Amino acid sequence: MSHLDPDDTTPLLRDDDSSDGSVEEDSSSRWRSIRVMYFTMFLSSVGFTIVITSLWPYLQKIDSSADASFLGWVVAAYSLGQMVASPIFGLWSNYRPRREPLVCSIFINLSANIYYAYVYLPTTNNKVHMLLSRAFVGFGAGNVAVVRSYVAGATSLKERTNAMANMSACQALGFILGPALQACLSFVGEQGVTLEFIHLQLNMYTCPALLAAALGVVNILLVILVLKEHRVDDHGRQIQAINYTSEDRVDVSEETEETIDQVAVLTSNVLFFIVMFIFAVFETIATPLTMDMFAWTRKEAVLYNGIIICCIGFESILVFLVVKVASQRVGDRPVFLAGLAIIFSGFFVLLPWGNHYPKIQWADVKNNSLISMMSGVTIAPNSSLEPTGCPYEQTWCQYTPAIHLAQYISSDFLIGVGYPACNVMSYTLYSKILGPKPQGVYMGWLTASGSGARTLGPVFVSHVYTLLGPRWAFSLICGMVAGAVVLLGSVYHRLIAFSVRHGRTVD
Repeated sequence: MSHLDPDDTTPLLRDDDSSDGSVEEDSSSRWRSIRVMYFTMFLSSVGFTIVITSLWPYLQKIDSSADASFLGWVVAAYSLGQMVASPIFGLWSNYRPRREPLVCSIFINLSANIYYAYVYLPTTNNKVHMLLSRAFVGFGAGNVAVVRSYVAGATSLKERTNAMANMSACQALGFILGPALQACLSFVGEQGVTLEFIHLQLNMYTCPALLAAALGVVNILLVILVLKEHRVDDHGRQIQAINYTSEDRVDVSEETEETIDQVAVLTSNVLFFIVMFIFAVFETIATPLTMDMFAWTRKEAVLYNGIIICCIGFESILVFLVVKVASQRVGDRPVFLAGLAIIFSGFFVLLPWGNHYPKIQWADVKNNSLISMMSGVTIAPNSSLEPTGCPYEQTWCQYTPAIHLAQYISSDFLIGVGYPACNVMSYTLYSKILGPKPQGVYMGWLTASGSGARTLGPVFVSHVYTLLGPRWAFSLICGMVAGAVVLLGSVYHRLIAFSVRHGRTVD
C-alpha cells in the first residue's frame, strides 16, 4: 500500500480504475487500524475499571480523613481530566496524524497510573495525591474522542452501527476484565510485598494500577507499528485523510459543505450527558452502598462488586450483539428509547421499601469496644476488627429501609441491559448525524459532555447519598431518566443520518 504524503496532490477520491488488489489492501489495512482502535478502547476501559472497586477502601487506608463525599471527588477527577482533554485531542487529531495524540495521551495515562501506585508515600494529603493521579489518568483517557472519530471516519454508513457496537463491546470486555483482574489481585492482600529499592508496595490496591500502566506500553507499540490513516465517505469510497494535509489545500466535497443539524447535535450531547451521568452514579455508589446495606468488609466489597461488574460486562456484550440486530430491524432511535425505559426500571427497583433496616455500624463498633459514644473515649484504633454496616454518622441509616441483595442484583441486571444499548446508540446516532465531515472536534465535545456527567454524577450522588440516603438519590435519578425520555421523544424526527436528511439515502 502506498503511504499518504503531505505533499501529495492526488484527488481526494480514488480513481474508479484502481486495481482490485489495491482496494483489497486498503480495506485490509483499514480494518487492521480499526481493530487497533478497538483494542485501544478496550485497554482504556480496563485502565479505568481495574481500580474502580478498590478506590474507596484504598482511599480509607491511605487517608483516614477521607469520607464518602471525597470519594465522589476522586471518582469525578478522572472524568474532569477527560472532559478537559477530549476537545484538545479531538482538535489535534483533525489536523495531525492520529498517532500523535494517541501516543501522547496513552503515555500520560500510564505515567498517572504509576503515580497512583505511589500515593501512599507522602506523609500528608494522601487523598489529594490520589485525586490528582486520577485526574491525570482521566486526562490521558481523553483519547476516546480520537478513537471514536477515527472509527466513524473510517466506516461507511452501512458499517457504522456494527463498528460502533463492536467498539462498545470491546469497551464492555474491558469493563469485565478490569474488575475481574482487580478481584483476582485482591488475593495479594492489603499488605502484599514491598520492593524497598524503589519504595513500592505491591498489594491489592497498587498492582491493578501497575498492570494498567504495563498495558499502556503495549497500546503505544500497537499504535506506532500498526495504525494507518484511513477515511471513507458514507458509501465506503476511500478519501484521502485530510489530517495529513494543510487546511488551505483541502478541497472540501459538496457533502461536507451541507449543514449539520445543530439541534440534533445539541440534543445528542444532552442525552449522552444524562446516560453517562446515570451510569457514573451507579458505578460510584456501588461499593459504599453494598458496604452500608449488606455489612460487607472492604475486601468483600472489592471482591463481590468485582464479580458483579464482571457479570454485567458479559451481559453487556450480549446486549451489543442484540442491539446490532435490533437496530437493523427497528432502527437506532427505538432501541435508544427502550434502553432508557429499562434504565428507569433498574433505578426504580433499587428504591428502599419495607420495614427491614440496615445494620448500624455504631452498634458493631460499640460491641467491639472500639469507641464509646457516651464516654467519648476512643479505644484500640489498631484493632483487627473492621467495623461494618451503615455508619451512624449517616442519620438516614436509622429510618431508611434496607435495600435487599435481590433488589441490588435485579437493578444491576436491568442497568446492565439499558446502559449499553443507550451508550452504543448515542455514539451511532451522533456519528450519523455529523456525516462525512472530520469528527474529531465534535466527538471531543461529545466525550467532554460524557466526562462532565462523570464529573458531576459522583459528586452529586456522594453528597445526596451521604446526607439524604438512597431513597432521595435514586428517586432523583428516576426523574432524570424520565426527562431524557421526554427529550428524546420531542426531537425524535430530527435524530437522523446526515445523508438521509439531505435526501441521498433512505432511512
